[in-house]
Amino acid sequence: MSYKLEINQKYPNFIPLLKNIESIFLDNSETIHLARNELKVIELEGINTVVKAFRVPNLLNQFVYAYLRKSKAYKAFHNATKLHALNVATPEAIGYIEFFRFGLLKKSYFISREFKYEFTIAHIRDDQPEYKEKVLEDFAKFTYEIHQKGVWHVDYSGGNILIKKEDDGYHFSLVDINRMKFRSIVNYEGLENFNKLWFNEEDLTTIAKTYAKLASLDEAKAIAEILMHDKKLKDKVLFKRKLKGKS
Repeated sequence: MSYKLEINQKYPNFIPLLKNIESIFLDNSETIHLARNELKVIELEGINTVVKAFRVPNLLNQFVYAYLRKSKAYKAFHNATKLHALNVATPEAIGYIEFFRFGLLKKSYFISREFKYEFTIAHIRDDQPEYKEKVLEDFAKFTYEIHQKGVWHVDYSGGNILIKKEDDGYHFSLVDINRMKFRSIVNYEGLENFNKLWFNEEDLTTIAKTYAKLASLDEAKAIAEILMHDKKLKDKVLFKRKLKGKS
């Protein structure tokens, strides 16, 4: 089986570990997420890392990712590098590796340093803690700031925004970053980026007010915009669920 890898220049000693990551991953039992892909916390070279194993693509995509498009592992590594260059928080990338058989992409892995966080933005949505208003205001500020840097996280959802409380407020870190866009984001456009978070109207209003103030937007129009995008996506998802016979 052939392979392709790239490594953060700070971690040249990880190259042999990357080449052997399949067996290292299988021997470790510290799974922290298991769905389409699997994530494990693994100590390597005295560093706590998060290793993400991407699901083996279907046969067509094995060809596509080998010859026509960059793999998810490649995108995660390079997007993390771009984010760090822009001073946008995301766990530091260590490297990635792709394994090929008969010229087709089979397995791929992305490795980053572990980020110690306290909760995700989904906790604010689901548990409605008493400190939620401050978190939402800081979150709106964080989102506005990354939009000013031209960063659009395509999968900006509840589990992909990690949060840690510091003395000066709440700090946010982005994960699941293989789908990112780097482009100009202007005026009310940025408010659409909150539509996958599934917040209630009150929480979205709090976010919109803070975002509008920072971006010098009309507050009422910003609130209407964020609620419109939220409803549009929710209606679409609920319609698909009904078609599939799900409540």
